[in-house]
Amino acid sequence: MIIKKICLITPGHISSNPRLVKEAIALHHAGWSIHIIFTQYMDYLVYQDTKILEANPEWTYDYLLWTPTHKILRLKTAIVQRLAKLISHTLDISNLLINRNYYWQLKTAVESHADLYIAHNLTALPVAVNAAKKNKVKCGFDAEDFHRNEASNDPDSADVRLKTFIEDKYLKQTDYITVASPLIYKAYNSLYPNLNPIIINNVFELKHQPKLNLGTKTGLKLFWFSQTIGKNRGLEDVIEALNLINNPLIELHLLGSSSVENASYFNQMAHFEIKYYSPVSPDQIFELAATFDLGLAMEQNSPLNRDICLTNKIFTYLISGLAIIASDTQAQKEFMTSNALIGELYSIGDVTALADIITKLFNNRDLLNIYRENSYELAKSKYNWEKEQEKFLAIIKSLLS
Repeated sequence: MIIKKICLITPGHISSNPRLVKEAIALHHAGWSIHIIFTQYMDYLVYQDTKILEANPEWTYDYLLWTPTHKILRLKTAIVQRLAKLISHTLDISNLLINRNYYWQLKTAVESHADLYIAHNLTALPVAVNAAKKNKVKCGFDAEDFHRNEASNDPDSADVRLKTFIEDKYLKQTDYITVASPLIYKAYNSLYPNLNPIIINNVFELKHQPKLNLGTKTGLKLFWFSQTIGKNRGLEDVIEALNLINNPLIELHLLGSSSVENASYFNQMAHFEIKYYSPVSPDQIFELAATFDLGLAMEQNSPLNRDICLTNKIFTYLISGLAIIASDTQAQKEFMTSNALIGELYSIGDVTALADIITKLFNNRDLLNIYRENSYELAKSKYNWEKEQEKFLAIIKSLLS
């Protein structure tokens, strides 16, 4: 029996793309051969990539290393992309504009001779479609975001025009599309009624769920994480709210990579000590998150993608047993309303209301623990990869049967 090969493609690190890793593991366990094509551009993530690959020795892979320490390759690809921008008004070089490593990824993908190509991130979409076309096989795309409005809502901006062009050209050439939230589904379905995207939430395997330990703590620990700790991501609201409360028993813990400039910006804003954590591997974040009480999902409502996405923050907080405070973006409002008693919503920018919520949960440990228990159980019963992967595997089986 010939085992069919599936090639998953991402423009960056596999360790920063948990959806790809979860899909690859599920596909391998279902009996398919896995090949991954990725690039590495951040030195600190190279080790995390290696750990994932060592844990899955059956996978094959191709990668391109262009971290800051590899200056020549980094410079070459930057020059090529800038030259492409200069001539883009006369030639269709959108694939190179959106992915500086497009030609390397396409060549490698074609040579992998896969039976199915799956693109993760819009920059990998032209690679997957064109490799599939070259080898006369099928392809799919995972839309974790509403890509055309990731950076701007202005239809005349260069980023929106480029991504809209890529979506219009390539999405209709895929054999399936998955999306990461109900509202991203609605957005794409309204633009392309024939695509019929399938919703695959940003959930995690239950093997990662730590023990729930509510304890009898008197303090309150707030937790937020991302790859980067930066401005205009809702942290300003939290800091201003904690300044209003002025309670040393309420702590703010932030995990992610932070520049000296950004750390200085937040430290000067805060009238208290912010506790920082360096990035950890994806598998470690759940145990760390479980040591806190409240998970902060402070998404903003502009550009549109931020308003309609459901990030992995909420699902990390659920599986780790944290109560959730979420800003009232469209997606988070719909999620928190549909899943009652896991936390509280606040209006973006209303720091007084946010301070009141934090104070209420500090003073009412019973309510806090109800939210935490409900989050923990909701992950076990509904929002986990064991359930969600069945939808994904059903798609692939229908394509490759």
